[in-house]
Amino acid sequence: MAEILDPILITALALNFVALGVSRVKGAVNAVALQGILLGTLPLLVHPEIHPRGIVLVVVTIALKGYVLPWFLLHAMREANIRHEVNPVVGYKSSLFLGAVGTGLAIVYSSTLPLASEHAGMLFVPASLATVWTGFLLLTTRREAIMQVLGYLVLENGLFVFGVLLLEAMPFLVEAGVLLDLFTAVFVMGIIIHQIGREFSSISTEHLSELKE
Repeated sequence: MAEILDPILITALALNFVALGVSRVKGAVNAVALQGILLGTLPLLVHPEIHPRGIVLVVVTIALKGYVLPWFLLHAMREANIRHEVNPVVGYKSSLFLGAVGTGLAIVYSSTLPLASEHAGMLFVPASLATVWTGFLLLTTRREAIMQVLGYLVLENGLFVFGVLLLEAMPFLVEAGVLLDLFTAVFVMGIIIHQIGREFSSISTEHLSELKE
């Protein structure tokens, strides 16, 4: 199993650095979409005996994270006429450095956790923690609303990786609720992005405090 899963998780970690290191919004959206598709296949690989409800979850997850939400964000990008994150709070080199430090600490910390024997030598927990950290960095160091939405998606991807290990213990309503919350949050952010773009010449979240009803 590790021969299949570890390359997927390593690729997902590499996509974290792509999201942190590119200024082009479309490049970041594509990286997060690819990460969502890769991670969406994990339940089928970890739980070959997965029930039909799990298969439905996999299909919905891949469709939502890999296609629907990225299309939604790219449409918002075109409507707002934004192509690049020009002036992030933390520069791209510094973001990559912080991402690398967080990934290293995640690997070290996960080795101290009392994991089940079948999970101890795998990258699930390090990848989960590192991806959550990457999402947090995007949320807090980017000014453009679209990039912050991407940070939320990456953070949720990290939580999803950890949840794959507990898939059999998670009720279907909880799984569906997580996806519904994700879709709702991105939908609301899309409305905010549209409103900012209509009122101002950019979609920087610095303008949020200036919006009026």
